[in-house]
Amino acid sequence: MNMAALDIAPVPAGAAELDLAGHRLVCDPAGAIYLPEDGLLVVSDLHLEKGSSFARRGMLLPPYDTLTTLAALARLIGRYRPKSVLSLGDSFHDGEAATRLTPESASHLMTLMRGRHWIWITGNHDPHHPGALPGETCAELALGGLVFRHEPTRNAPAGEIAGHLHPAARIVWRGQAVQRRCFATDHSRMIMPAFGAYTGGLNIMNRAFHGLFDLAALSAYMLGKDRIYRVNRSYFEPAPRF
Repeated sequence: MNMAALDIAPVPAGAAELDLAGHRLVCDPAGAIYLPEDGLLVVSDLHLEKGSSFARRGMLLPPYDTLTTLAALARLIGRYRPKSVLSLGDSFHDGEAATRLTPESASHLMTLMRGRHWIWITGNHDPHHPGALPGETCAELALGGLVFRHEPTRNAPAGEIAGHLHPAARIVWRGQAVQRRCFATDHSRMIMPAFGAYTGGLNIMNRAFHGLFDLAALSAYMLGKDRIYRVNRSYFEPAPRF
């Protein structure tokens, strides 16, 4: 294959490259992965319009989460110039969230989608196509030896990439505890961090992750301000017990 003919963006400083089921992945510090040979950018758990969803229930949050998330996504698209974008489920915080987009947010999203193949993977928060927005919707997507779906499955074959659990790693370094969102992987499968501005992280030592990874091979690719930090399991703090 003539790589020079593919118009592949260079790997940015601070990103981390790894191999998963024979595919080269670039893990970006913003919390997305890019597949250079496929021109595919993948994000997970945008949870757009989470702020307006909470407001409907009387829990007032600053109504800027959608624009903040879309601005971060725009920076990624500018960085990698992907041919396709895959949103790995829970793109919207509820089934009506797409209809609550402000004109500014809707215009921004449509600009990002224009000229690209856009794929919405359904999630537990958004089980249907998002309103009148364009793009393809499916429950999962197979690409070569990879399978993209929202919720990880136990005993899945190598190559599964999922979201849903919002992984974060907690470590203690030089007497200080640090918890950051992360890509969790044993290099057979991966669970992606949540990308949305109003999303948090769940300790990857939490029992929700039990049975999903080969613990001896588990690594966290933690998101720093401008780079990825790979940390192996020996440094992880256990999840607190309540």
